[in-house]
Amino acid sequence: MMHGFGWGPGFEWIFMILFWGLAIIGIAAIARWFLERRSWRPQPCERTALDILQERYARGEIDREEYEQKRHNLQL
Repeated sequence: MMHGFGWGPGFEWIFMILFWGLAIIGIAAIARWFLERRSWRPQPCERTALDILQERYARGEIDREEYEQKRHNLQL
């Protein structure tokens, strides 16, 4: 009577441990890949165009007239 891979009784548990160890490592690698891939997605910008315009005005990059004109255009 043949047992396992033909190497006699007692070696089946080694191959079982190797199989399940590789299966667990493979599943963990796939899960890690999906999690890392998800974290590289660009995050949506929370600032609006009006927020950026207000920041530019506050820094003095644009004057009041340009600010009012652009703010009016954004609110249309």
